[in-house]
Amino acid sequence: MTLTGTDLKTIGHWIGGASDTTAERFGDVHDPATGQVTKRVAFASEADVDRAVRAAREAFAGWSAASLSRRTTVLFRYRELLTARRDDLARIVTSEHGKTLDDARGEVQRGLEVVEFACGVAHLMKGEASEQISTRVDSSSFRQPLGVVAGITPFNFPSMVPMWMYPIAIACGNAFLLKPSEKDPSAAIFMAELLAEAGLPAGVFSVVQGDKVAVDALLTHPEVDAVSFVGSTPVAKYIYETATAHGKRAQALGGAKNHAIVLPDADLDVAADAIASAAFGSAGQRCMAISAVVTVGDDTAERLAAAVVERARAMTVGPGADARSEMGPVITAQARERVADYVGRGADEGADVLLDGRALEVADHPDGFFVGPSVLDRVTPAMSVYREEVFGPLLVLLRAASFDEALDLVNANEYGNGAAIFTSDGGAAREFRHRATAGMIGINVPIPVPMAYYSFGGWKNSLFGDLHVHGREGVLFYTRGKVVTERWPQRASGTDYGFPVMGA
Repeated sequence: MTLTGTDLKTIGHWIGGASDTTAERFGDVHDPATGQVTKRVAFASEADVDRAVRAAREAFAGWSAASLSRRTTVLFRYRELLTARRDDLARIVTSEHGKTLDDARGEVQRGLEVVEFACGVAHLMKGEASEQISTRVDSSSFRQPLGVVAGITPFNFPSMVPMWMYPIAIACGNAFLLKPSEKDPSAAIFMAELLAEAGLPAGVFSVVQGDKVAVDALLTHPEVDAVSFVGSTPVAKYIYETATAHGKRAQALGGAKNHAIVLPDADLDVAADAIASAAFGSAGQRCMAISAVVTVGDDTAERLAAAVVERARAMTVGPGADARSEMGPVITAQARERVADYVGRGADEGADVLLDGRALEVADHPDGFFVGPSVLDRVTPAMSVYREEVFGPLLVLLRAASFDEALDLVNANEYGNGAAIFTSDGGAAREFRHRATAGMIGINVPIPVPMAYYSFGGWKNSLFGDLHVHGREGVLFYTRGKVVTERWPQRASGTDYGFPVMGA
């Protein structure tokens, strides 16, 4: 159902420290649990983006000159405000994304960890120094902020992914522009308001809502120095190529087909619990969701398949705001149809459909964007349901005869975001850790998302650029190095206190 009009609440931009809802174009914001339009979001024009960039450039001059202690003081205040209001932010996320409240609270908490990391950025901004590299010559290095940087973020984590970026960028002295997903835009404005309350100067953090018009305006604007992106691989490639072609530093994190290998010696109950959670949590709409499982040996395959289906069948699917729900809806009606289409295509290509979530109905929510968990067995690498990123509650099971065959299958995939193994064999785990071609590895851990003081990012077609987000690499991305070499005249030996004589 689509409703638009001035009677709907408008989610606008945040430019120069104030809300701005003026726009010529607007988009609908749905509640995925009901399918109803609940708000509308302003779409930025090129002129709107230019205003935001100019405000950021003006603010950068003062903010970059602010002391590290002043910057981190603001972030400490922001951390306290966000901690106190975390449930409010989680409810906003659930209302527009659809994920359960517990999942939304977890998202906010993981974002807070990056804020806490950014509060200690002074340690990571320290440079190096060498004395006497030549006679009376010293050398030192330090890092300085880039200027105006932008983040373009996806719908699946409307609070956490932006927090992967802006706290570190701001702590390093940059001004930050956020372009969130138009599907769930309110979290960005909530965070902007809290940053202002924490004392962040106007213009240091801005939000421009919208679609590709806003994205392209950021990518091509001459006053934007760097762009961070998280989303699908085709868009990540476009973001990276366009930004770098316009002289910008860029990091673009793309899609994934995260694998889990299950060896015969694994604790299958532990593995089944972990895989079901990783595959169907947040309706599978996570860039680190397990979407493909490779079992070694037919006995392992049969037993694991039965255990995962049992757990998936028992999941309670319903509105994210309902405390009884273990999985909420997907983000849009189109996403629901996409998942359903892949289930059908998998069956047509020869996969065994062990669990079909297409016919799921949720009581009292006939128009919600619900689709149940689906499990397909005996999937092969040639099937589209395996080759392509589905981004929904669909798990595919593949079979291998040996550890090496399973690992070769994982490494042959075009994506390299994350990979996991379930085993009780330390040697096999070490071999997997060493040989798996993915940026993040889990050993008996299904979703190996690193803590904030490590960096997040994949390999292969899951990353365009050479620096990952947050952690030490995040600091490197939002700063640039400067090396100083200096020589001073030698000080005259002693001081002459005698009466000056001409010609002496």
